[in-house]
Amino acid sequence: MTVRGLIAALTQQENLNFLLTNRIPRAALTRFMGWFSRIENPVVRDMSIACWRLFSELDLSEARKTSFKSLHDCFVRELRPGLRPVDPDPAVVVSPCDAIIGAHGRIEETELFQIKGAPYSLLDLLGDPALVEQHRNGRFITLRLMSSMYHRFHAPHDFRIERVTFVHGDVWNVNPIALKRVERLFCRNERAVIQTRLATGEALTLVPVAAILVASLRLHFLDLTLNAQSRGPTVFPCDTSVRKGDELGWFEHGSTIIVLAPDHFEFCDNVVDSARIKAGQPLMRRPAARTVRTS
Repeated sequence: MTVRGLIAALTQQENLNFLLTNRIPRAALTRFMGWFSRIENPVVRDMSIACWRLFSELDLSEARKTSFKSLHDCFVRELRPGLRPVDPDPAVVVSPCDAIIGAHGRIEETELFQIKGAPYSLLDLLGDPALVEQHRNGRFITLRLMSSMYHRFHAPHDFRIERVTFVHGDVWNVNPIALKRVERLFCRNERAVIQTRLATGEALTLVPVAAILVASLRLHFLDLTLNAQSRGPTVFPCDTSVRKGDELGWFEHGSTIIVLAPDHFEFCDNVVDSARIKAGQPLMRRPAARTVRTS
C-alpha cells in the first residue's frame, strides 16, 4: 500500500478522523497555519507542498503560475485563463466555486439540513430575521471545497451586493464525518453572510463558512480580509454591482459555501449528491422572468 493509500485508509476511520481533525486546539492550530503558510522560504514551501500532496489529490496543472512564493501563494492560486467558462444563459445561476455538492433541497419554512437528519435554522445561520423571511421555503445548496481544489470563488449571477455580515465563531472541520457529529456546525463556525439582489429584485445569498485551518476570507469588493482578528457580528454596508463570473474573493485553504435562493428556482440536472462541480457550471435555473417588488 502506498503512503497516500495508508493515510486515506486511516482517515476513513471515522473516530480517528474526527479525533485528529477536531479534538485538537482548533483555533490555535488555525492561527499557526495562517502564519506558517506565508513563510517565503523555498525549503519550507517545497516540503509543505510535498506533504500536502500526500494528504490530497493536489493537481497544479491548471495553475496560472508554475512556481509559488509560499504555501499560501499556492493555496490561493489563479487558474490559466479560460479554464472555468461561465454558462452564458441569463436564466442560469452558476456554481460560485469548484466543489463537491452536499446537502441541498427545499428550505422547510426556515429549516434546512447539513446532512440528512441534522437540521439547523436559517436564523441561527444568518442572524437576521428580515433576511430569513426572504428565504423562507426557498432553496439551498451546500458546496464543499476540498483542500486541493481551486480556492477562489465567483459571482454566480449578475447582481448587486448590498451587505456583508461577518460572524465570529469556531473552526470545526466541515467534512461529512464532522457534519454527522456536530449539531448546527455551520452556525457555530466563522462565516460571512453576503446579501445580494438580482436585477429582478430576487434575493440570492452566499454564506462562505470557515473551517479548521481556514479562518480567513478575502473579499475583493470590500478590499478586506476577514479572519479571527475580525470580531463579529460586524456589518459592512455595500453597494457594488458585479457580473456573473466576476471573482469575489478567495478562501485561504478550502471550506464551504452555502447558496440560498428563492423558492421558484430549480436545480439543474447536474446537481447530484456528492457530484463534483466547477465554478461557472450550471447550478440553478430561474424560470420565466419575474420581478420581485422590494422596499
